[in-house]
Amino acid sequence: MLWWLLVFSTLGLGAWGDSSWDKIQDKHLSKGLQDLLCNISQLIEKGSPAGVSTMVSRKQWGADAIGCSAQLALPVDFLVTHHVPGLDCQNQTSCSQRLRELQGHHVRSGWCDVAYNFLVGDDGRVYEGVGWNVQGVHTQGYNNISLGLAFFGTSKGHSPSPAALSAMEGLISSAVYKGHLSPVYVQPLLVKGESCLSPQQNASLKEACPLIVQRSAWDAREAHCPKMNQPAQYVIIIHTAGRTCNKSDECRVLVQDIQSSFMDRWESCDIGYNFLVGQDGIIYEGVGWSVQGSHTSGYNDIALGLAFMGTFSGSPPNAAALEAAQNLIRCSVVKGHLVPDYLLVGHSDVTNVLSPGRALYNIIKTWPHFRH
Repeated sequence: MLWWLLVFSTLGLGAWGDSSWDKIQDKHLSKGLQDLLCNISQLIEKGSPAGVSTMVSRKQWGADAIGCSAQLALPVDFLVTHHVPGLDCQNQTSCSQRLRELQGHHVRSGWCDVAYNFLVGDDGRVYEGVGWNVQGVHTQGYNNISLGLAFFGTSKGHSPSPAALSAMEGLISSAVYKGHLSPVYVQPLLVKGESCLSPQQNASLKEACPLIVQRSAWDAREAHCPKMNQPAQYVIIIHTAGRTCNKSDECRVLVQDIQSSFMDRWESCDIGYNFLVGQDGIIYEGVGWSVQGSHTSGYNDIALGLAFMGTFSGSPPNAAALEAAQNLIRCSVVKGHLVPDYLLVGHSDVTNVLSPGRALYNIIKTWPHFRH
C-alpha cells in the first residue's frame, strides 16, 4: 500500500503574497484533487503507470543556468507536493513566462534555483525544475530526502485543472516506475483518512509534530515494560554509539538491531529509548511516550530518552535529524506527554557515560530548557 501526501507549503505561497490562501483552500480544493491523492496508490499497484505525456525541459521554458549542485540519492523516500497559486497561465508560452518569473523570484530570495524538482502547469504540461537528481529548496528538513513537486498556473483560490491533476498523476507514477521515488516511502505528515487530504492548519511543516515511524512499521518485537509517570519531567539526549543510518530502510533495520541488543544481550524488557532519531530526519518510536525506557537508572519513569542513532563525538547529527528531535520535544509538550517547564539534559549529565558525544552535546547546550 502506498501513501500519498499533499502539502500546501507556505514557501511558495508567502513568496507571492497570497496570505488568504490558508483561509479559503478548504472551500476550493476540488474533489478531483482529493481523489488523485487517494487513488494513485491503486493505479500503481495495478501496474498501469500513466507516464508523463508532455515534459517541458528547462531549455524549452527558458530557465537560467542551474545554480544548485547538491545531489539527491535516488530513490528518495518522500514526496512533498506544493501549490503555488496566482501564476495564471493556460498555454506553454504563458506558463514558461510565469515560470521564469518564479525562478527569478526564488533566486533573488537567496535560493540557488527554482525551488522544486518539477512543476505542473494548469495547461497540463510538466515543467522541469531542478530535475530528478538535484536537491530542491522546497521544504526545510526534507530537501535532501524528497522530491518537491508543485502545481502552478491556477487562479487564486482555485484548484488545479483536470489536465494538471492528470499530469501530476502521470509524473508521480512515472517517478515510482523509473526508480526516482521509492514505491514504499514514508510521508512527512499523516493524511486524514476521511478525505485523503491534510491541509496545513496555520502551521508550517517545521512547526508540526514530526513523522513518527510506529513500532509496527519497523517490525518491533512484542514487549511489556512498566508505564511512565506522565507527563515526563525531563528529556535526556543520548547517542546510541555504533553505526548510524541515512535512509529509512537502513534506519528501520538499525532500530531492530538496537532492540535485539537490549532484549537479548542486556535482558531488557524492550528497546531502551522512548524515541530514536535517524539521519534520514525521521523519528522512530521506541517504547513511546507512555512506557518506561531503560536508558538512565533513576530517571526512566520520569524522563523521555531521546536517542540519536550513531556516534557524535567528532561530528554532530545533520540538520534534518536535529530539527526532527526539536519538533518531537515541542510536540511532546503540546500533546501533554512532557511538562511545559521540562528540563533538558545530556546523558552524561545524569550518568557516567560519554553519550551524547561532545559534538552533539555542544549543540543541545543551546536548546531551550537545557540544564547542566
